[in-house]
Amino acid sequence: MTYFDVITKAPFRRGGLLLLASALLVAGCSVGPDYRRPAPLPANPLPVALGDVTTTNLGTWKTAEPSAHLPRGPWWELYHDAELDRLEALATTNNQQIAVALANFEQAHAAVNVARADFFPQVSASPSVTRQRTSANASPTSAAKGKSATFTQYSVPADASWEADLWGRVRRLVESARSSYEASADDLESARLSMQAEVATDYFTLRSLDAQVVMLTDTVVAYQKGLDLTQSRHKAGVASELDVAQAETQLKSARAQIPAVNLQRAQLRHALAVLCGQVATTFALTPDTVAATGLPVIPVAVPSEWLESRPDIAAAERRMAAANANVGVATAAFYPRLTLNASGGFESVSASDLFAWPSHVWAIGPSVQLPIFTGGRNRAQLASAKAAYDGTVAGYRQTVLTAFQDVEDQLSAQQWLANQLDEETSALAAAQHTLDISNSRYKAGVEQYLDVITAQATVFSHRQSVIQLNGQKLAASVSLIRALGAGWQSSRSTTAEPSPASPH
Repeated sequence: MTYFDVITKAPFRRGGLLLLASALLVAGCSVGPDYRRPAPLPANPLPVALGDVTTTNLGTWKTAEPSAHLPRGPWWELYHDAELDRLEALATTNNQQIAVALANFEQAHAAVNVARADFFPQVSASPSVTRQRTSANASPTSAAKGKSATFTQYSVPADASWEADLWGRVRRLVESARSSYEASADDLESARLSMQAEVATDYFTLRSLDAQVVMLTDTVVAYQKGLDLTQSRHKAGVASELDVAQAETQLKSARAQIPAVNLQRAQLRHALAVLCGQVATTFALTPDTVAATGLPVIPVAVPSEWLESRPDIAAAERRMAAANANVGVATAAFYPRLTLNASGGFESVSASDLFAWPSHVWAIGPSVQLPIFTGGRNRAQLASAKAAYDGTVAGYRQTVLTAFQDVEDQLSAQQWLANQLDEETSALAAAQHTLDISNSRYKAGVEQYLDVITAQATVFSHRQSVIQLNGQKLAASVSLIRALGAGWQSSRSTTAEPSPASPH
């Protein structure tokens, strides 16, 4: 009686083997460090609030609870611009960068299933038919020497193997794959948010250029009237030829700026076409639409917890978890690997009795792989995994610090652009009053036309600045919403509490 006969013919011992395998699985542990979010940076307090320094208090690192997975909704509707809504819908549906990020997300999802497959037995079959001839001189016995045989070998084997995950190697692989999958989901959200913000920024910049073209066109009309007036006064002997030349130069200079602005408009329109997944040649904004002019309510300061809505922070945190799991995988390489193997099937030289019971064959037994000597490979792989984890920790902290900088930059932009716009608006009113006085004095013959030209140039400069600042304020508000991960909603105020969020 062989070992295999004992296993197959003794019900109690066969059940004992299954019980032993189950016990090994249940008793298995996961080697390597369990994931915990990194400790705070030493002596580096973080602000509880961002924005106005008078309301900012210093606190300590808090346990991060990234909430990038929470729904953001159509945040661009805060601007109440129907054309922007249309462009965002086009981009969300057709943008190819989002398609790439979505494909990466689906690939990461599939990788989780690939890693999880190692929890289950792997079974394969390899049926074959072999026609073969034996050598007449291969047999050492005199009885068989000089004789050969030709026959067909039919084989239907099946092999099964299952690794007992005693040290958690497979569990750590699945943990790493799942964390990478969650990071790819956050990458998808980050790509979507960046694309949406870029659409809004390009759209508002394009509208600002549209306003500049209108202003330049009106300026050209006004300068043409000034040139006509100067020419009439020159014919009447009141104005000099120098006045006519100066008026003509000013008119042509204004006209020369229109093509430059139109070039910028065309380039932005083409950029919007690509973002919306459209052909640039035929893409155009809907005619006769009114652009948004109002801003959402801008808070003076925001709670720092709102940064948890940023998908790049959430992705960096998930990559730390994946790298930590890889340390466990590298640690498991130092331990034995137990695999249970089984094979069986049918073999025969006749197809008619291939599946007859006497044709069956089988084998079963465990195998153990012991890492006795690997030339330092396992130790080097563990060191590499630990270094990779340290890198993700530093990358996570850098992402958080950059996020604080980003929000502070955009909050500062809201404040100082508003102040600059107020001053420019006041300066425009004063320049317009100066121009009115200069025109009256020139018509009365008490002032040179050069003074009128100087006043007109000043008005033109301030008008252009006001238009550009309005566009910059809209773009900066988009940048602020993006910096906050679109977690800022119109219903929030400076005293609002952040929505509760659960960690990944």
